[in-house]
Amino acid sequence: MIKVVIVDDDPMVRTGLRLILGGEPDLDLVGEAGDGRQAMAVIRDLRPDVVLMDLRMPQQDGLTTIELLLGRPAPPRILVLTTFDADDMVLRALQLGAAGFLLKDTPPPKMIEAVRTVARGEPVLSPSVAQQVIAAATGRYAAEVPEARRELARLTEREREVAIELARGSSNAEIAKSLSVSVATVKANITRIFAKLGTDNRVHVAMKVRDAGLL
Repeated sequence: MIKVVIVDDDPMVRTGLRLILGGEPDLDLVGEAGDGRQAMAVIRDLRPDVVLMDLRMPQQDGLTTIELLLGRPAPPRILVLTTFDADDMVLRALQLGAAGFLLKDTPPPKMIEAVRTVARGEPVLSPSVAQQVIAAATGRYAAEVPEARRELARLTEREREVAIELARGSSNAEIAKSLSVSVATVKANITRIFAKLGTDNRVHVAMKVRDAGLL
């Protein structure tokens, strides 16, 4: 069972998420909270696998809550909930270590699958939204283009191919199919990419690829 906690200050959103997730046999909706302070206590007591986290909340916002949660030992995977697909707060949440984000109007089947995907240890970042977030971020860092190119020059040809697929928002399985390799090979390449670029975040890799002009 995948234990899930919902954190959102809108009772209607929480109700909708309960209806979407509650009927799935492998998802156990163990609790919810209306703001970040409540969330800290709920998550501490219930130890969920996945947290659906709103960003704009009273008392304590989502960014602060994410940073505090991910500073704890064995933190949950966090999926950001947002109504905006290219928002500074979303980008910051990903930089802090959130596993990905969902628009609040994501179709129920995709939302359910996103929770399962994150629980497996894979990030969730849809291609269309990924491009908008990357564009919003890299617009501020045009001066870093030469540095991005130098960093990506450390990658092998195969690692560069995988990095480009990451920047397109592809999952590990999609990358494996596109490059005609195994998922295990993709994971090994991603590990090496992270090591060479000094990160553990797909969004950071995607930003480097975009800065370097490889998309």
